[in-house]
Amino acid sequence: MINLSPAAVSEIGRLKSKQPNALLRLAVKPGGCSGLFYDMSFDETVKADDRLFDLNGIQVVIDAESLDYVNDLALDYSEDLMGGGFRFHNPQAIATCGCGNSFSVSQ
Repeated sequence: MINLSPAAVSEIGRLKSKQPNALLRLAVKPGGCSGLFYDMSFDETVKADDRLFDLNGIQVVIDAESLDYVNDLALDYSEDLMGGGFRFHNPQAIATCGCGNSFSVSQ
């Protein structure tokens, strides 16, 4: 389903250490330069239409609408001269914008 790199697992764990009961919520929302964007946040609730996954020891919650967009998504974390950030590699994306967080898929 979703692949987390060791660097992403490490960074999520570091961020999560400040909120030990929180789950990582991954969502795809309309907007951004290419039509859709990834939204990551921490949440303590699981809603009725959510799916819960254990990815490398990280509890990840994805809503039903976002699920189709993140199939086979690879999530990485890297640092560069501009600072650190999560990188999304989605094989379903037919276009992405320069920021790497916005994408589009074929309809």
